[in-house]
Amino acid sequence: TILIDQANNPKQNLEGVTTGTHSLTHTSSNPEKRAELKRVEEAQFRELAVLLKAMKETGEPGSTLLDRTMVLYGSNFGDANQHTCFNQPILFAGGGFKHGQHLAFNESNPVPLCNLYVSALQRLGLDVAKFGSSTATVPGLEMA
Repeated sequence: TILIDQANNPKQNLEGVTTGTHSLTHTSSNPEKRAELKRVEEAQFRELAVLLKAMKETGEPGSTLLDRTMVLYGSNFGDANQHTCFNQPILFAGGGFKHGQHLAFNESNPVPLCNLYVSALQRLGLDVAKFGSSTATVPGLEMA
């Protein structure tokens, strides 16, 4: 198991990483720190892949645990160095949605992340049309 600390703690047990993850996300102009951040993010995705694979291999009546679970992974910032809160990198898995695609939206008129929450809540059977700053559901996100 790898400790991937999101705080400002440099005591991660990840080879080649000496700085806390939070600090690394704010050092985009430093190539050495960007390389450290890349190591952290690659480790995070390896761990996420292990989780998703295990969920996919866990049987549930008529489906898998992954089919019955929505997994949201990402960042609250599109650019952490600038603290921009649009065009966030989000990975959404499971929940009976069609996956294996990359949905990208107009950067000058971004789709609010809250639209994804509306899509998820509706998938759960809730009669919800709005959540926070949502404007609709996520275009292109379809049921499997």
